[in-house]
Amino acid sequence: MIKNEGFTSIYAGLSASLMRQAVYGTARIGLHRTFSTELQRRNDGKPLSFGVKVLAGMSSGSVAVCLGTPFDVALVRMQADSMKPVADRRGYKNVFDALIRVVKEEGFRNLYSGLLPNILRGMSVNAGMLSCYDQAKETISIHVMKDADINRPSLPTQLMASMVSGFTASFCSLPFDLLKSRLQDGSRYSGIVDAATTILRTEGFLSFWTGFGAYYMRTAPHAMIILMMAEPINKLYKTVVLRQ
Repeated sequence: MIKNEGFTSIYAGLSASLMRQAVYGTARIGLHRTFSTELQRRNDGKPLSFGVKVLAGMSSGSVAVCLGTPFDVALVRMQADSMKPVADRRGYKNVFDALIRVVKEEGFRNLYSGLLPNILRGMSVNAGMLSCYDQAKETISIHVMKDADINRPSLPTQLMASMVSGFTASFCSLPFDLLKSRLQDGSRYSGIVDAATTILRTEGFLSFWTGFGAYYMRTAPHAMIILMMAEPINKLYKTVVLRQ
């Protein structure tokens, strides 16, 4: 890509990616913590079961996706442009140009193309990343590191838990990410069921995890950095704002 299209080609869709993270990325984490905190309060402060943690993750993920899908559509299209012949490229200037043109040329509804697989992906990412992180952190804190307070896990506990969640998030979300990308690029599929059955029939079951290595290298470090940064920020918020 660098040789044929220049260095900037590897940053295709950067503006859309930044907006997607600003909206979807912050919402899914913030909502998950809000839901989890409220559920734990209703549980008399006791640790939540893994099933309830997954429910909190899936709920927060689905809400966040509804907020961020238009930016996701713009991101997918801007990145896909670089792989098409010059004559077939849409040529979006930035994320806002992409959003405006999609509405003008295709209708507002197309800003939410691929919404269902995107919701499924968002639910799987949050369950695989945040819910599994909470469960791994609790398990490692109690049975491995023997932390004095599971609500204040040690740094090694946080690191090991984030490594676990990086893998689970990648493994759980990649099939839905594949379906979402195929649908949002304006492909020939009529819907998520048609896309899933066509891919399964023509490409095989394992094709849903095509490119897992590259996807893991993108998702896992991202998840680990977010989770490791979220802990001290949460502590600071509780200390300064909530005065706990």
